[in-house]
Amino acid sequence: VLIGYGIIGLESGQIKGFNSGLSQEVREHIDEKISIDDFSQYAPMASLYALPALGIKSKNNIKDKTIIMATSYILMGLTVNAFKQTASVERPDESSLNSFPSGHTATAFMGAELMMQEFKHQSVWYGIAGYVVAAGTGAFRMYNNRHWLSDVIAGAGIGILSAKAGYWLYPYTSKMKKKKKT
Repeated sequence: VLIGYGIIGLESGQIKGFNSGLSQEVREHIDEKISIDDFSQYAPMASLYALPALGIKSKNNIKDKTIIMATSYILMGLTVNAFKQTASVERPDESSLNSFPSGHTATAFMGAELMMQEFKHQSVWYGIAGYVVAAGTGAFRMYNNRHWLSDVIAGAGIGILSAKAGYWLYPYTSKMKKKKKT
């Protein structure tokens, strides 16, 4: 649904108008840019390793978790870059034609969904914390005038779907790793 909204937003006059109005409203109230989104995008992924180091047990061991995360990251990166190359949407700050979708947001939401899957058996709040950071990353992409709302929403969908796909593909990716050893 999130990815679909973003894709529809590429051609929908109503969504483009909403994007433009929101961007203009944000620009009117910005005194200076804050680049925290360049770092916060990685916080949920870093938490996949930091929380177990603090004694919080994750669903998978470090090797399996790394394979799942790498698979998810590759899928997310390929998807984001394919869209960026084909959609050619101008950024709100008019700096380039690679606005759609938001890669920072996709990275953050991928990490948030991985956190949810790895730690929900301990407490759902770990995943919620990841999603709060991811939403903040998306908000700062708009605050810094780098993305439209539809870019951020589509990036969130791509990130979540990529994480889910990383788990779905894990039985196959882990077998490929084992075959390489023999």
